[in-house]
Amino acid sequence: MSQPTDLIGRIGEAITPAVEAMGFALVRISYTGSRRPVLQIMAERENGEMSIEDCAELSRVISALLDVEDPIAGEYTLEVSSPGIDRPLTRPKDFERFAGHLAKVETAQPVQGRRRFRGVLGGLAASGEMLLLEDEACGRVELPLALLLKARLVLTDALIAESLKQRPQPAADTKPQDKFTT
Repeated sequence: MSQPTDLIGRIGEAITPAVEAMGFALVRISYTGSRRPVLQIMAERENGEMSIEDCAELSRVISALLDVEDPIAGEYTLEVSSPGIDRPLTRPKDFERFAGHLAKVETAQPVQGRRRFRGVLGGLAASGEMLLLEDEACGRVELPLALLLKARLVLTDALIAESLKQRPQPAADTKPQDKFTT
């Protein structure tokens, strides 16, 4: 389904300054549906974290901004979330950050006769304009960033393990423990 790019652009312009001032980066804005439209905002902190409290706080601020700007005619549902583990890759720095991980990529026009690729991310070429990918079917391929329609990480054990390593660990429980003897 195609996104109304002018609407997405207006929403981005309206909310980006406040989102960034709060210490978050926008990952993706999408607007889907016609009967019950959904505006989905994905964001994260620079360190990749996003708590439920962060989502609630962002939702309140974004909702207030959109009430003032009013870029969407009619009712819609606002969803604010983290990108998740198997996240979309939308910014050049995402391809560098997740180099070495498996991803699915779709292009607007065929590259080497194909539009869909699945392989290990190799980061960006020196020019910063080409995504390097070790495709499972055709080997190394260079995909122009300007042609990318969609890119998403594939959920793998390695991705889950890395995600768990980066998650902040809870403080050790310092309460005295009851001792039971059996």
